[in-house]
Parts: sequence; C-alpha cells; structure tokens
Amino acid sequence: MQERPTTRLRRLIAQPGCVMAPGAADALTARMIARAGFDAIHMTGFGTSIGRLGMPDIGLLTASEMVDNASRIADASGLCIVADADTGYGNAMNVRRTVRDYEKAGVAALHLEDQVAPKRCGHLAGKRVIPAREMVGKIKAACDARQDADLVIIARTDVLAIDGMDAVFERGRQYREAGADMIFVDAPVGLDQMHAVARGLAGIPLFANIAASGKTPDIPAAELGEMGFKLAIYANFAILSAIPAIQKMLAELKGRGSLSRIAGTLASFGHIEEIAGMAEHDALEGRYGLTP
Repeated sequence: MQERPTTRLRRLIAQPGCVMAPGAADALTARMIARAGFDAIHMTGFGTSIGRLGMPDIGLLTASEMVDNASRIADASGLCIVADADTGYGNAMNVRRTVRDYEKAGVAALHLEDQVAPKRCGHLAGKRVIPAREMVGKIKAACDARQDADLVIIARTDVLAIDGMDAVFERGRQYREAGADMIFVDAPVGLDQMHAVARGLAGIPLFANIAASGKTPDIPAAELGEMGFKLAIYANFAILSAIPAIQKMLAELKGRGSLSRIAGTLASFGHIEEIAGMAEHDALEGRYGLTP
C-alpha cells in the first residue's frame, strides 16, 4: 500500500535535520519542484494571491479558492503539501470545516495563524492578533476535525512584531499544549531572534519561513535542523526567480517585435511537454487504443 502523504511527512520530520519545502502557487511549479527531487511543497498564500488575483496577501482569497489551489498542487506533484490556511477563515467552528476541506484536497500539513481577520502577510506591517485563548480554541478544533491522525497541524503566531519575544514563548507553549504538532513563529528579524526562538521553545518542533522580505535570514537547512527547526518553507522564491525572466522576455518582444535574439535562453516546447508528462499521456493513449 502506498504511504499517505501525511504519514510520509511525519516520518520525514521525525528524522534528524530539517525538511525543505519550496513554495508553489500553481501546478506547473509543483511539478518542477517534484522533478527537482524535493519531498515537500509549500502552497504559498502570497503566491496564490498574486497568481490568482494579482493582489497582495491581505486576506482577499476565500477558503474555497485556497483549497482548490492546494488540491491542484497536490494532484500535480504527488508530494507532501504544506498548505497555508490563513486564519482558518472564521472562528473555531469554521476551522473545523477548513481542516476537513484541506484534508480532502490531499494536503499533508496546514498552518493556522493567530491574526485578526482579514489577515496580512506576516512580513507586512500593520498586523493584529487575536487573544491567545481564542487561538487555543481554534487549534483544538483543528485537531478534533482531522480524520487522518497523521495530518500535521502547525500553529503560527504573529505576536513577535506586536508584543515581543516573551509573548512568543507564552503563546508557543500554549499552542503546543492545545495539540499543535509544530510551532511557526513568523518574521523573526535576524539571526539573534532565530536563535532566541529556538532556545525559548526548545523541545518543540519548529517551523521556519525563509521569506523574501529579508527579515528572516537564509540559514542553511542543516543549521536550521541543529537549532530545532524541522520544516522550512521558501514560499515565493520560484515566483521571484520567474519575474525577471518574464520581464526580460516582454521587454525584448515589445522593443524588437521578435524573440529570435533570446530564443536560445527560453525553454523549448519540448521542455514544457516533458514537465507536463506528455510521454506518459501518449503511453496511456496507446494502452487505451486512442490515436494521438
């Protein structure tokens, strides 16, 4: 029997070291991450918002839009999907439905945050958090709602930028006691704060967000593992790497009316077919007696 993604992720994070999960906002990126040999993917909330709406991550996406994207990424990649579930899209009762919908979508883990709705990207200014007791109720609801006991529930706190490190430690311990499998402290600034989080929450599996804002340093995965971080996401770096290439191509087309000068730097149509698994589809057509 094939190992469930939830069980596989729990096995991976139980091993020494830190699991790396590059971010994906679409199925194409998810397939590329899988082909690159990674075990896990982070479905990025900011990436999903900019990709689907062309807008920032300020709580504009609905639960159904996020679940749909998680489902497509999971299906395209076959990897362990760590999904952004924002605030759970309501109170503790809404969280119950959110968890069940994400579970049906095939994710291996999801993270819920203690921000006031509508939320903001954790690396933006102007965040507000709900009372710790309200978040404890949401975590309990999330743990109760899962049908698969191996689904990893990650509790994220954004309190650092608001009330400081002592509040992080207090909330982290409360969230762990409520049933969270991992604690995600968002937007530590600099190496000193990363080490402070690791020391203050020692013994609790930790989650690192290596974000493009530059607030949280890009610590090598091996070092993160030694500090106690079991899972690290690189949420929007695929998008960031694509933007300059797309802008260069568009400028060339607009300026010259042709792409012939840079054609050699572009992926070929055959490369796209390879990523999409065209050979496998051709084989299936032959098996089923269809004529390509």
